Amino acid sequence: MKEVKKTALHDEHVRLKAKMVDFSGWSMPLQYHSTVKEHETVRKVAGVFDVSHMGEIEVSGRDAIAYADHLVTNSVEVLKNGQICYSPMCNEQGGVIDDVLIYRLSNSSVMFVVNAANADKDFRWMTEHQKGFSVNITDRSNEFSLVAFQGPRAEELVQKVSQIRLDAIPFYSFTRGRINGIKCLVSRTGYTGEDGFEFYVDNEAVIPLWRKLLEVGGPEGVTAAGLGARDSLRFEACYMLYGNELTDEITPVEAGLKWTLSMDKDFIGKEAIAERLDKGTEKILRALEISGKAIARHGMEVLDGKDVIGWVTSGMFSPTLGKPLALAYIDKGRSKIGSEVAVKIRDKEVGAKIVKKPFYKGSVKSKK
Repeated sequence: MKEVKKTALHDEHVRLKAKMVDFSGWSMPLQYHSTVKEHETVRKVAGVFDVSHMGEIEVSGRDAIAYADHLVTNSVEVLKNGQICYSPMCNEQGGVIDDVLIYRLSNSSVMFVVNAANADKDFRWMTEHQKGFSVNITDRSNEFSLVAFQGPRAEELVQKVSQIRLDAIPFYSFTRGRINGIKCLVSRTGYTGEDGFEFYVDNEAVIPLWRKLLEVGGPEGVTAAGLGARDSLRFEACYMLYGNELTDEITPVEAGLKWTLSMDKDFIGKEAIAERLDKGTEKILRALEISGKAIARHGMEVLDGKDVIGWVTSGMFSPTLGKPLALAYIDKGRSKIGSEVAVKIRDKEVGAKIVKKPFYKGSVKSKK
């Protein structure tokens, strides 16, 4: 039996009486007190997350940029040093192996930030497809920790202890500097729908940083937040969860990620994706408002009359909107916004309405 991994902040979570769970082989905090309270705190002020379970894979060498562009659908070439892009990484059939962030560190180095559950798989895929490129691929996941500070007041509160001008960091960009004297790579990224920052820091320095962030935000109500709130926050913003909205059988076209496709370059899966773009897809990811109080869960059927027209990928009660919501893949011909459908919940057909994504748009910055 594989031993569960622990982040460098594990003892801090235990000290804060977090409910710990096994998540992708990592012992992680699900919640500290209440998922709903943590969710609301992030929406109104800010919350602090340990996301050190995420994987970091560095690619360096003469062909680092070209190699990254070969692996992912979005364009790394167009990034300036210090910028970041979100992108699917696909197999030959166009299915999504993982959705990743690519940090352009320099003209000859990039960092892939990958989902914890996929870290080993991604590293194998990357090494298997480096032939013909002059690159070195290094898994740096265990070398540093990652802390996120997310919320509409994130910039204001962190600035109190930052030696970096945070307002000078554009959305999806990063810089290096010090937070309370601690060396960090600071990026204006996150997965909550709110503004915020992610701090890559040496493992031995993460506890002082974690405590300082909670200390500076404490008087304003900032608390630690667990995986439960992270999931409900990303869900309201209609961000993808790998294994739910994205799998190696779903292409970016079905997932509504056409904006990540740079079709003027070559990448793995391009031919299959081009065919989907040309001929269209059978299903498309849609947002649903559920009638009543029942919660639609992953895998439940979506119905139109007696016809099964799709399945739920994620569903929960939205703390911000106060109603049950869901994301689902639905037959494209029956996916018109405003259409009335049903979800089969515990053998009962519950009414639902197809609505626009996202459910909620918070303080998250924009490149525009």
